[in-house]
Amino acid sequence: MLSHWKKEIIALRQTLIVSHRGQLTLPANLRKRFGIKNGGAIILEERGNELVLKPAMVLEVEMYTDEQVLAWDEADRLDDAERQTVLRHLAARQ
Repeated sequence: MLSHWKKEIIALRQTLIVSHRGQLTLPANLRKRFGIKNGGAIILEERGNELVLKPAMVLEVEMYTDEQVLAWDEADRLDDAERQTVLRHLAARQ
């Protein structure tokens, strides 16, 4: 059983050539399997004497102005009656 497992590990190993500009070409089958698109981000981790490549996820971050945040806070603010209703419901749960 262990020898079968070792064969699978070896099958996953591939040798890549580093170009004179320091670039690697990832094989198409690996890019497809891991969902790596042209221009996609990759994480490079150094683990002891090994380099590990992992697909990265890039999330778009929206920046909000202070005025937008204040407007949302104001819209979400509870009046006294709403606040008392919420407090009664919370007290009833305990």
